[in-house]
Amino acid sequence: MDAGPRHCRIAVIGAGFGGIAAGLRLRGAGRDDFLIFDRGTEVGGTWRDNTYPGCACDVPSHMYSLSFMPNPAWSRSFSGQPEIWSYLRRCAASLRPHLRLSHEILGASWRSGRWVLSTSRGEYTADFLVAAGGPLSSPVVPPLPGLSSFAGSAFHSARWRHDLDLTGRQVAVVGTGASAVQFVPRIAPLVAGLRVFQRTAPWVLPRGDRDFTAREKRWFGRVPALRRLARAGVYWGREMAALGFLHPPVMRLAERTARRHLAASIADPSLRRALTPAYRMGCKRVLLSDDFYPALTRPHVTVVTSPLTEVTPTSLRTADGSSHPVDTIIFGTGFEATEPPLAALIRGRDGQTLASAWGGSMHAYLGSGVFGFPNLFLLLGPNTGLGHTSVVFMIECQVDHLLRLLTHIDTAGGGAWEPTREAQDRFVASIDRRMTGTVWQSGGCRSWYQDRTGRVSTLWPGHTWSYWLRTRRFAAKAYHRVAAS
Repeated sequence: MDAGPRHCRIAVIGAGFGGIAAGLRLRGAGRDDFLIFDRGTEVGGTWRDNTYPGCACDVPSHMYSLSFMPNPAWSRSFSGQPEIWSYLRRCAASLRPHLRLSHEILGASWRSGRWVLSTSRGEYTADFLVAAGGPLSSPVVPPLPGLSSFAGSAFHSARWRHDLDLTGRQVAVVGTGASAVQFVPRIAPLVAGLRVFQRTAPWVLPRGDRDFTAREKRWFGRVPALRRLARAGVYWGREMAALGFLHPPVMRLAERTARRHLAASIADPSLRRALTPAYRMGCKRVLLSDDFYPALTRPHVTVVTSPLTEVTPTSLRTADGSSHPVDTIIFGTGFEATEPPLAALIRGRDGQTLASAWGGSMHAYLGSGVFGFPNLFLLLGPNTGLGHTSVVFMIECQVDHLLRLLTHIDTAGGGAWEPTREAQDRFVASIDRRMTGTVWQSGGCRSWYQDRTGRVSTLWPGHTWSYWLRTRRFAAKAYHRVAAS
């Protein structure tokens, strides 16, 4: 058990992008009394955990970084996992005294005017709790009948088995989402046979990745204005792309680009039909890849579209009666984005868990504060994810709002504060109104953006500048002080 203070003013759960950004901005504001808890042995969150071959970001490097911690030395236009993880470790270097790594959160309860955190390394207390666990931190493996009987190796892409040599193996990949399109091209040349089980075909656009030249990196380092200009260009380009998500007919232009990409990559008409989506682009996550389609044309690679029904000790069976012998299963089946496990561990002032209060559909004022949970602040909470650009921008907006909230509370004499029910309800209602007609609601698909009630509780239904406007103006009347006990 660690020595040192067991109470802090602010406890932050998670040492990924959100937790690191919060720590850096808190220190910059002179608020040094905080601790950052993480179950891992190192910082980095999803960029620490996802080490599968080909893992990279789909947002250009200069935008997928903290605005106040620029990196002029990005090697590529779309950075890979090792480089992003290295960047996060550098960002967190000054936070080491505040880190409590290998501290898994077992529970967090509001008691007698403070948060009591139960961790795998003992109990801590805090006046404020910042939950920055991230929406892509808990992998999902589908409950396939017979999976426990499988005699081979089975793992999720977020828990990659680097000790397992895939050379010469018969491999099944379940899922064709953002992770699969990156690792399938990397493992296809190694394996003896590869079966890719596709539930719904994804929309895939060309990635267009490239190395930055030595001259470009030199200029980015010497001329900060040039680096800021490059970031601004990416930002506004992505904001323009948001129009297609908000107004689905606009998406037809991008769909034509994707269809040309598919036609140029896949000559076989039957395979091309199998890989053609039957819903509007953007309804599910839009993927970027130049090598996924070519990997599927290899003679030993098969795309299976019949639904999986059962796993036997040596094979996977599908609804059409086929049996597919494999010795390895890799799940590229995503994460618990709409019902994060952390929500079941946080209890508010009436003893109710956050998960119970949400009832299967996440909701929060500005995606950050929740009625009934005093001095709790969520980073990348409900309706703050994005389909078109960098969530790091949203994190920075939220952290700045957190600092404004802390200043308001200090000015008001401290105490326990939370959003009013009315402010929260108005905000959630406005989100639902704005979501109507977007591609996520009307695009003709079922996606992980939607929760079990059918609401899109993960994404922001607008441009990111509109969220910036909402969070930069602190509305004191949206919060109220509650009794400490």
